[in-house]
Amino acid sequence: MTQPDYVPIATADGVRPSERLPVPAGWRADRPADESAPVPPTGPRFGRPGPDLGYGLKLAKRFTDRLELTDGEHAEDAIIGCFLVGTRRAGLFGRAPVIHDMELAFTLWGFLGDAPPDLMAHRRTMFLGAAHHYDEQRAIVDKVKEDTLRLTPAEVRARLEDWPGLFES
Repeated sequence: MTQPDYVPIATADGVRPSERLPVPAGWRADRPADESAPVPPTGPRFGRPGPDLGYGLKLAKRFTDRLELTDGEHAEDAIIGCFLVGTRRAGLFGRAPVIHDMELAFTLWGFLGDAPPDLMAHRRTMFLGAAHHYDEQRAIVDKVKEDTLRLTPAEVRARLEDWPGLFES
C-alpha cells in the first residue's frame, strides 16, 4: 500500500525501485537427450509409463500365496516379472494398474497353475534372476505381444495351450 506524501518515513522504509531482469534468450531442444516430439519414444527397453505403478506392485504381491513354482524358481522373480507385464498392460490402456492386469500376467506365464510343461520350462529361463537384472525384466515384458495384453485373463487362460502364439518370436 502506498504511503501518503505528508507522512514522514525513513529512507530505508521507502519503496525501493524494482530490478528489471533481461528478457531471456530463445531456447531449443537440441541437447542429445532432449525429446523432439511431445510423444515419448517407444521401442525395446523403453518400458511404458503409467500412473501409480507402486500400487501395481502391491497388487502383484497379493499373488504370492497362489504361485505355483517349479524347482529353481523364486517367488520374487515371478512377482517382479509379472508386475512389469501387468503395468505394461495398464499403461497400454492409459490408466493405473488393477488386479486384472496382474491376474492376466500371472496367468499368461503359467504361475497360477494349469500351465503346459513347455511353457514352464521356457519361463524358468526367462525369469531366472529377473528380480535383480534389468535386462531380464525388459526381456520378459518385451516378449509379450501387445494383442495379448488386450485380452482378458479368461481369454488368456483359454489360449494357454497354444502359448507360443501369445508371445513374440
